[in-house]
Amino acid sequence: MFLQETRPIKPNFLPHTTEFPGLIQPRIPSTILPPTIPLHNLPQHAQPCRQNFSLDSVAYTKLVQFSTKSGSLIYGKVAHGHMIKTAFKSCLFLLNNLLHMYCKCGDINSARQMFDRMPKHNVISYNSLLSGYSQMGLFVKAMEVFNEARVVGLKLDKFTFAGALNLCGQTGDLLLGKLIHGLVIVSGLGDKVFLTNSLIDMYSKCGQVNRAALLFECSNNLDEVSWNSLIAGYVRIGANEEMVKLVGKMHRLGLKLNTYALGSVLKACGTNYKDSYQHGNALHAFSVKIGLDLDDVVATALLDMYAKTGDLVDAIQIFKLMSDQSIFIYNAMISGFLHGETISDEYANEAFDLFSKMQKKGMKPSKFTFSSMLKACNAVEAFDYGKQIHAQICKRNLQSDEFIGSALIDLYFLSGSVEDGVKCFAVTPKLDIVSWTSIISGYVQNGHFGSALALFYELVSFGMKPDEFIISSMLGACSNLASPRSGQQIQGYAIKTGIGKFTILQNSQICMYAKSGDIDSSRLTFEEMENPDVVSWSVMISSNAQHGCARKALSLFELMKGYGIAPNHITFLGVLTACSHGGLVKEGLRFFESMKKDYCIPVNVKHYACIVDLLGRAGKLVDAENFILNSGFEEDPVMWRALLSACRVYKDTVIGKRVAERVIELEPQGSASYVLLYNIYNDAGINLPATKIRELMKDRGIKKEPGLSWIEVGNEVHCFVVGDHSHPMSQVIYARLEEMMKRIEKLGYIEEGPISSISEPKLNASTVMNYHSEKLAVTYGILSLPASAPVRVMKNLRVCQDCHTMMKSLSRVEKREIILRDSIRFHHFREGLGGKLYIFFLGWIQSLYYLFTERQSLELLYVYHSRMGEFSFSKKLQEG
Repeated sequence: MFLQETRPIKPNFLPHTTEFPGLIQPRIPSTILPPTIPLHNLPQHAQPCRQNFSLDSVAYTKLVQFSTKSGSLIYGKVAHGHMIKTAFKSCLFLLNNLLHMYCKCGDINSARQMFDRMPKHNVISYNSLLSGYSQMGLFVKAMEVFNEARVVGLKLDKFTFAGALNLCGQTGDLLLGKLIHGLVIVSGLGDKVFLTNSLIDMYSKCGQVNRAALLFECSNNLDEVSWNSLIAGYVRIGANEEMVKLVGKMHRLGLKLNTYALGSVLKACGTNYKDSYQHGNALHAFSVKIGLDLDDVVATALLDMYAKTGDLVDAIQIFKLMSDQSIFIYNAMISGFLHGETISDEYANEAFDLFSKMQKKGMKPSKFTFSSMLKACNAVEAFDYGKQIHAQICKRNLQSDEFIGSALIDLYFLSGSVEDGVKCFAVTPKLDIVSWTSIISGYVQNGHFGSALALFYELVSFGMKPDEFIISSMLGACSNLASPRSGQQIQGYAIKTGIGKFTILQNSQICMYAKSGDIDSSRLTFEEMENPDVVSWSVMISSNAQHGCARKALSLFELMKGYGIAPNHITFLGVLTACSHGGLVKEGLRFFESMKKDYCIPVNVKHYACIVDLLGRAGKLVDAENFILNSGFEEDPVMWRALLSACRVYKDTVIGKRVAERVIELEPQGSASYVLLYNIYNDAGINLPATKIRELMKDRGIKKEPGLSWIEVGNEVHCFVVGDHSHPMSQVIYARLEEMMKRIEKLGYIEEGPISSISEPKLNASTVMNYHSEKLAVTYGILSLPASAPVRVMKNLRVCQDCHTMMKSLSRVEKREIILRDSIRFHHFREGLGGKLYIFFLGWIQSLYYLFTERQSLELLYVYHSRMGEFSFSKKLQEG
């Protein structure tokens, strides 16, 4: 610590009110401190009290400038605190240095407080604060400072206008950039090459490279920065032909092609455009000819270009040729190994070795080095190594960098350490859109969907513009919460901000609607897509499979192949799921073999589990068991659990017992296998083994996951458990449920049970059955939602047979569409039909419409609704 005693310091302290207990002793080398007059050399009458001794203005200025240069905020605060304690009257020059120090060190709150309390400001004061806000990404605040400087009547200089133009470039605000361009001309600074370069850069970043080129052509005063700025603009938009022509023009005019211009062009050659590799080779030869090939900047760009074009051999050769290997060369080589969407363990280990070698040589890793290494750790899940790198980052005081902060957030969220990830987010002073994307995606990946939504709303309230990746993550959160209303709001925000047509967003939108039970909206979104990719088709196929539309899913698969889009492993997972839910055994086995032979796609445990489920649902329990034993995944409990579910359906206690024992052996703490075996014995009426299973669970401390159902009404999600009385409307809900039960009993509904409950053995079994959580949630939906709105209820466990039967009858007597999602699939109920029967009927009627005339189709519908008791609708059809 830098003080004689420590006191807690509030995060947003006011610098002029901080009290220091004694003389400050900063640990700064004596050679760095400004020269001062020793106290013992002063005359006796000039000896001041030690506590009131203050330095002079020059000494304070040098201390503050050292703090700014070293990036040490604590040194600057120590100097500022000493000035306050000794009541030193600072001049404007020193105050501006202090303001600049706070801005450069990232403490923008203290900088603003100090600016507000400064007795006088000049243009340098405003420039410093504008730069500080811009550096922190607070572009709206920075523009407010620019406007404030104009209002007070200061004569703005070229640095003020350059800062404002940089803001416009960062935010892409072309209209405001044009206005500032006009102010530059009115102020008589239009011929300044410094501002010309800023204008070229602004127009390039706003996507108006043609305007930048026109300004470039019309300007009389140009320097090397002007050429480099325009080249960088062409590189940014991928205008590679114009870039090459501009480089050729530079060469013809005899202008010296400096290292930075050559580096920009080589960077463009690494983007894999047409003839990029040939252009890169030509530029390599040119750099050798003019003697720049061994220059640090050019060699780094060459290495990067070869690595990005997939030629790691040449990249490694350039790395070895460099006798004086700098930190930049090492960074480029490490980045080369980590280039691409997927990073292999081999390349990650090469990057780790390079990182170790550079440290052995005494090199200090930079921010970029640490950021790249964290990326490697995240890619290969080397979380322990990542934590060691985090320790080095803290040792070098680099944890405040936004790129490192984002990588650390990813590291801890990927490893499941949510609290550590949140801490890394909290200590990052400059939170850019990448940092927000990292933490929001991390929350979604770890199942903290509510926290992700709260952060999203906070991000929007700060005035920051979420990108397509954040919106995609938020739609994913809404799909997991089954919250279509929130998803629709986020979709509307995406459309309003102009990013609604991104394929990644539309894919997430399809998934969100499908998981919320609205398969029709998913289909509409898919049909509106201009260029659906393999993910779009896979999501749509899987969605139809989950909703029981097996034939529709397979039709989409055939249509996808007809468009020439190659399926991947996720596509086949959706196809196999469709076959399983549709009872299409032959088709499922045929697709499984085609996946391996025709498409050479590696088969994983999920595909094998689908085949087990397919055979199990068809009653081929012995074949399913043999398939598991020959699959190579017999040690995975997922396989056996799929077969155990089928054993319960077909009440096979022999195979069920053998399979359950295998699952319990592989997963002794998983409650699902105990519950399934208990239900198998219970359904078969074998009470003694069922009781032993319950006692075994009690002895091992295993508790069944409680059933939970929820429904979204308005902007609120209402949750229910079995026999729940905590809801404010519980009396009304139970009264309405009893009334509906009596009505459906008159239609012939008979409760399937009662059976004893493994989770609530003390409760009356019939009471438990009648008040299952999904029944309560559906009843609340019927009470609260308009008659035309479907009732969509989600449940964390499988829906029991009694609830399934009841929902069919309930949809008929209430004339409501009920959509129920459990842990496996969706169940649709309408007009007394449920699940596959309802989907089949809709498809049958649609087929009849094409086979018969319109009148014949209407007559068939009339007969159907008459038999279902829908006489009012039948009358309308008859009138029609």
